[in-house]
Amino acid sequence: MEDRAGRRGKVAPGGSESEVRYYKEDFWRQENLKFEQSYYRLEKSARIISSIARGREISLLDVGCGPATLMRLLPPSVDYRGIDIAIQEPAPHLIEADLVESPIDFDGRRFDIVIAQGFFEYMGNCQPQKLSEIANILAADGKFIVSYWNFDHRNKEIYWPFSNICPIDEFRKGLSAYFNIDRSFPASHNWRQGVPARRLNKAINMNLNANIPVISRKLAVEYYFICSLASSGTAVS
Repeated sequence: MEDRAGRRGKVAPGGSESEVRYYKEDFWRQENLKFEQSYYRLEKSARIISSIARGREISLLDVGCGPATLMRLLPPSVDYRGIDIAIQEPAPHLIEADLVESPIDFDGRRFDIVIAQGFFEYMGNCQPQKLSEIANILAADGKFIVSYWNFDHRNKEIYWPFSNICPIDEFRKGLSAYFNIDRSFPASHNWRQGVPARRLNKAINMNLNANIPVISRKLAVEYYFICSLASSGTAVS
């Protein structure tokens, strides 16, 4: 994967806990600046959220919100809150917290929607704990929306700060320990593992929320999972 600064890098999967590196506030203080403008995944996420909300007044927590760009894309009926390790402009609807060291929580509230985009790739060995924390703050009839990079892509490229690298089926299994997975589908398809840039390809992918047999496994850039709370405490995928 190439980041917006043009750097490329690969990270070996696995490794012991002592080898996992978590990037801290000083890194993200600069990195988050690259995401102040709207981009493909945020736009698609906003469409998914609006489809779930259906015009109702709902509460939403954006986990790993960065500069909270998603908020600008949502309808006014969505009561937006965000939490991130590096908040550029403090505001009452935003909380700054290192989510490796601190629990995912926003003043003890529960939310109708919790979204985590491009978050778990950086969570190293913390994935089970963070999923449990999200389950604890999701309303009983709420929805959890999470994206995860497709490490099974035919042309797999891995952004160098990633610390949680696993096949998509392994991520699905971990997710299903805490949630019922209602739907899962690619965020986009691309021959190279990058978001679609050409206008037609972007338009097709923006409106395609389905798995394509054989093709999605190798060409999906990343996946969305739309989840609800497991009724018995242990979900079934």
